[in-house]
Amino acid sequence: MEEVTRRAARVRLLLMDVDGVLTDGKLYNLPDASGKVVETKAFDSQDGIALQWLNWKGIQAGVISGRVSPAVDERCRQCKIAYVYQGHIEKIPVFEEIMAKAGVTAEEVAYVGDDLTDLVIMRRVGLAVATANARPEAKACAHFVTQAEGGRGAVREVVELLLKAQGHWDDILRKYEAVP
Repeated sequence: MEEVTRRAARVRLLLMDVDGVLTDGKLYNLPDASGKVVETKAFDSQDGIALQWLNWKGIQAGVISGRVSPAVDERCRQCKIAYVYQGHIEKIPVFEEIMAKAGVTAEEVAYVGDDLTDLVIMRRVGLAVATANARPEAKACAHFVTQAEGGRGAVREVVELLLKAQGHWDDILRKYEAVP
């Protein structure tokens, strides 16, 4: 765990897959007001507040997803996620573009993934994280595997890891009067 903490202390950008990480991977197809079917997803509220804490502490966040969903756009807006790339199965060009925009090196990036399409980024970042529900190949590639599943607090777990490693967690606890 000491190595994971050392890696987490350097992170300035948290990137994530969406389905299976920010969500449990289930897709809901529902009719809109006009009868057209639209896709939606369920997100974890504790992940959401944690992503806002990252923003407060100057750690940027982004998503790279193979699917396109208006629900993801809205969730990212709510959580102040700076980099939102949807419809990208080939993730390396997007990863490089985000790093350039964010002004960070690969060693300063944490990436949370759960499936084979995430491995190419997980192998390149300073802190690779797999969710508890990840494919075995993603878990084998990860520096850290969450106890929580995607869409069920995995991102919150990663954010707490980053904030603790960087000395910000006590500030969060004091803000909410969780410690005397």
